[in-house]
Amino acid sequence: MRSPVLASALALSAMLATGFGTIRGLGQDAEHERITRTALQPHDLGPRTLDELAGKRGGFGAVGAPDRPGRGLSSVKTAHCDGGDWLDLPGYPHSKAAAQATLDGCRIHITTHMKAAVKAAGALGQGGKIDPGASALDCPFDGKTGSAKCRVLEELGLALHAAQDFYSHTNWVDPPGGPPSLAAPPGLNRSEPAEWLGVGSAAGFPTGLISGCYDGFPETFYCRGRIKHATLNKDTAGADRGRGGVYSKAMAVAAADTRSRWIWFAKAVRETYGEQRGEKILCLVRRDDPAGCY
Repeated sequence: MRSPVLASALALSAMLATGFGTIRGLGQDAEHERITRTALQPHDLGPRTLDELAGKRGGFGAVGAPDRPGRGLSSVKTAHCDGGDWLDLPGYPHSKAAAQATLDGCRIHITTHMKAAVKAAGALGQGGKIDPGASALDCPFDGKTGSAKCRVLEELGLALHAAQDFYSHTNWVDPPGGPPSLAAPPGLNRSEPAEWLGVGSAAGFPTGLISGCYDGFPETFYCRGRIKHATLNKDTAGADRGRGGVYSKAMAVAAADTRSRWIWFAKAVRETYGEQRGEKILCLVRRDDPAGCY
């Protein structure tokens, strides 16, 4: 039986290894929160609503929920775009097809939760009367309970977390580099969001796209002979050392992607529920006080 101390240490190790930071400390600087706030600042979310979606000091928020110990998503590859490693070297122990399938799974995860957010939004603004319960905040983000608004924010958070991690965990923004190696895999050197990752995109799988292996901690044991998560990730500012500012670049591209997903969500809500009701739903999602939407 694991001791409580060992279990806590393993949970912390998994959280630190799976994505942009969700806490302030241990090398992290609340990267998911900062990306989300930067991206959505122009879209007029109420302060409490933005706290619930992006997280705040002392709370993970919807975007940070996949990293929260006990949520059950810390080591799920599709929730963080991990496990898509492959390199064109003799005897590489993970196939190109398996790597692509894993990254395809992350794209499907993002799309599924974006569409689920639109569906969950249908529970808001029904009947033309104020329903404070439907818009209640203090969300648990446990996948089981919470108000109608909390469920919308949770679905958005799950999608945004994976999409943001994509830019940290893959080689999308990394410099091209030299000859392929486990220690320095080639990057795609892109500076814009991945079209392939968009909801409903018909773009083909990006040539050369990979992410790092994360099958457990320590990675030297679980990912022997493979490109490790620790090699590719840009989760914290320390990743910039000797890598040409890839942390800042990943943060900026992730924010642009997050902004485009909010725009997609708003458009999908209007198209699904009609312009008039759609605007009311979006008002209820954005504002802290539902009374201002009636």
